[in-house]
Amino acid sequence: QLQASGGGLVQTGGSLRLSCKASGINFSINYMAWYRQALGNERELVARITSAGTTNCADSVKGRFTISRDNARRTVYLQMSFLKPEDTAVYFCYTHLSRDFWGQGTQVTVSS
Repeated sequence: QLQASGGGLVQTGGSLRLSCKASGINFSINYMAWYRQALGNERELVARITSAGTTNCADSVKGRFTISRDNARRTVYLQMSFLKPEDTAVYFCYTHLSRDFWGQGTQVTVSS
């Protein structure tokens, strides 16, 4: 299972750090990802990180968001800086091991 946390309300230009803790899966061998879904939109990939620590991010968040992982804590993070109103969405952590695993989602709201 994946348990996400860290969302909230922040002003434009602010920062938040999301966390996603894994349990019951072999965390260290999995790639992990963050997706987001804004109201009325499809779910989109924000960032992902391989088991070796290689990362990539969507163009819309490059230079502002950073994904990282702590295998000892079985946790993946999404550091979000210089937030914009268009970053407002529900953020989900995700991995795949035999099947898809989704976290429950955490709401991020950026006020203008």
